[in-house]
Amino acid sequence: MILFFICLKFCKQKNIAIYFPNIKLLQKASAKNRLGLNIVKFLTIFFLIISLASPIKEDNIVINNDKGYEISLILDASGSMQEGGKFTIVKDIVKDFINKRKHDKLALSIFADFAYVAVPLTYDKRSIKRLLNRIEVGVAGVRQTALYEALFLSSNLFKTSHSKEKIAILLTDGIDNANTIPLDVAIKTAKKYGIKVYTIGVGSMGDFNPTVLQQIASQTGGKFFHANTQQKLQQIYKTINKLEKSEIKANKYVKKTYYFQYSLALAILFMLIYFYMANKE
Repeated sequence: MILFFICLKFCKQKNIAIYFPNIKLLQKASAKNRLGLNIVKFLTIFFLIISLASPIKEDNIVINNDKGYEISLILDASGSMQEGGKFTIVKDIVKDFINKRKHDKLALSIFADFAYVAVPLTYDKRSIKRLLNRIEVGVAGVRQTALYEALFLSSNLFKTSHSKEKIAILLTDGIDNANTIPLDVAIKTAKKYGIKVYTIGVGSMGDFNPTVLQQIASQTGGKFFHANTQQKLQQIYKTINKLEKSEIKANKYVKKTYYFQYSLALAILFMLIYFYMANKE
């Protein structure tokens, strides 16, 4: 447009000059017409430049195959998890883990006096993190630890799953004392649906039963971890993330919508108006 204004001033069209005695009056009479022509000319060039710039709108469409990992996060929310702010630390680390599992389905289960599924398997990571922010110790009681019930309930989430990779990450700082589901039943259910269970014991070895957590992990093809510091817990989730890293190559499509035709149509319209006004003179 800068070039247009420069040319408008200095690139004057040379015509045959005819002089009149009252040339100033004639110039004044045609000044309005020249202004109108210049405006229409400007609009023509303006919309032609926009058309050449080819304005587009891009929409990224990512299509994920159903070959992704399905991961159930099982968290202990019993009264002991309140000590030293353990539950708050765990929630922050789990949220970071969720952010790294972009192409996977995730579920969230909580247990204390009883176990319940807070969020079933879903791609909606925001919902899980939003709910995780609101869950506090005591939401399922504070006196007992229904660990086996949590594993059993979480395993049933995979009943209709067709995924080849099914994982559960079970975190606790206690020993099952709810006696609602036998340990062997919980393990058999996990094995039945082909779930690999990673168990994490938080705190000192006397807080939880490492033998039981090791048994759950070994019989389902997972691993047992022990974390007594925040740094170790962070490292454990990073390790699990690397061990079970999704290798999905999502199909990505870029939808482009072109808008040049609208500005081009306006440029042609103003060009026709310009020719009409110029010839009318």
